[in-house]
Amino acid sequence: MYLLDSNIILELLLDQDRADEVERFLRTAPRGSLHISEFSLYSVGIVLFRRKQFETFMHFLEDLIVRGGVRLLSLPFQDMKELAAAAPRFGLDFDDVYQYVVSGKHGLEIISFDKDFDRTERGRKTP
Repeated sequence: MYLLDSNIILELLLDQDRADEVERFLRTAPRGSLHISEFSLYSVGIVLFRRKQFETFMHFLEDLIVRGGVRLLSLPFQDMKELAAAAPRFGLDFDDVYQYVVSGKHGLEIISFDKDFDRTERGRKTP
């Protein structure tokens, strides 16, 4: 079971250097094993809207969330204390600590190109 970090999705959608690697991972991951945080969804939206790639955003929603079965996760207000405690412990900023807490709460492995997760006991995996 995996939590996809924003950079994984953007790598594919923006056709960056490792897009093929991400695509292979997404195609071979068992259905129901992929998750994305609500924060990542918004982060992807911010980047794509800044680039005026509105259609790309809509395709992303349709392909991954609606048809692809990627499950959307969020944190309730009560979990914000955990964010504030984990951030200084691992030197993570808000986006990374949000992913870290979501992954722990749901027992997911983080899939990311961000090496900041390597400072945590859970680490990360790449596609």
